[in-house]
Amino acid sequence: MKIVAIGNSALMDGFALLGIETCADASADEINALLSELSRSRERALVYLQQDLMNADIPMIKQLRVQGGSILICEIPDLHTADDYQPEVEKLIGRVLGSSVLERPLEH
Repeated sequence: MKIVAIGNSALMDGFALLGIETCADASADEINALLSELSRSRERALVYLQQDLMNADIPMIKQLRVQGGSILICEIPDLHTADDYQPEVEKLIGRVLGSSVLERPLEH
């Protein structure tokens, strides 16, 4: 399985220290090409993608989100907005089950 992190250089420094392949400060075209290559190779991959890039106009991100498959994209906040970050899955849970479900402690 291939693991890749994509985002700004400050955020990518931490991933690089962990030995994860990084793609820092990449253009939309470079990101699209990288994701296209992963898709073509049919290699299983985990891609950490900086939050603001998830909504950028990058065709392969949209395609992978719709088709699913062997490439999992995980959204991560940039360093400057990490405290205010709320993942999309948390928003979805709040809409479906109510936001109070996210505030209650887990029962054992």
